[in-house]
Amino acid sequence: MQPAARRDEKTAAPERRPRVRRNVTAAIAEDICANRYPAGTLLPRENDLCDLHGVSRTVIRESLKVLESKGLVRGKPRIGTTVCDKDEWNILDQDVLEWMGPHLGDFDLLASILEARRTIEPAAAEYAASRASAQEIADLEETWQRMQSASDDPETFTEADLLFHTVLLKASHNQVFRRLSSAIHAALKFALHASNLAMPDHREAIALHGKVVEALRLRDAAEARDCVNRILDLAKRDLTAAGRTK
Repeated sequence: MQPAARRDEKTAAPERRPRVRRNVTAAIAEDICANRYPAGTLLPRENDLCDLHGVSRTVIRESLKVLESKGLVRGKPRIGTTVCDKDEWNILDQDVLEWMGPHLGDFDLLASILEARRTIEPAAAEYAASRASAQEIADLEETWQRMQSASDDPETFTEADLLFHTVLLKASHNQVFRRLSSAIHAALKFALHASNLAMPDHREAIALHGKVVEALRLRDAAEARDCVNRILDLAKRDLTAAGRTK
């Protein structure tokens, strides 16, 4: 008679894909991002996805609804679920950025984010130099000090860096820039983290962020704009050197 452990090894069922709904959603999304399901093709039928992931049709349907809300797929009655073109994906969504993961280079996303930042942030800094309240300038200085304290911790440094640029956009007192701050939050965090990891050290970036604070304190709009442009030049240089953008 075989030992129970040996018998269990031989009869154990193959390991299935993730069972938790969020993990199932991510697994399907990652397969789409990896081009296992190319744009324009149909996903497997719901029953097949149930078998693949070991979950109920309810879980699969909920996952597909999430993917559809983020632009990755489109469902049609009696036809099935079609993978959307990448141009339709909500690439500013935090989940989508995570799902894209190692395939981000296929989208040249970092270059696109830098282009958007060059359009928005220097103007926001210029407006903030004349419009920011004393409290907003103090908040900006506090986030700059947090960047200094976290120079050896990439994760904490990125959080402080993100908060700095968020405060700066809001300090412009431009309603569109304020809304954009929320809309591009996830993409900005991704871009800042990538550039911070690419930097050999953060001293130059910290110095430039400090100059932005000083420019706002002196109400020097031209200097504020110039410093932000130099921050973006620095990010471009380090990302290019690290092979993350062209």
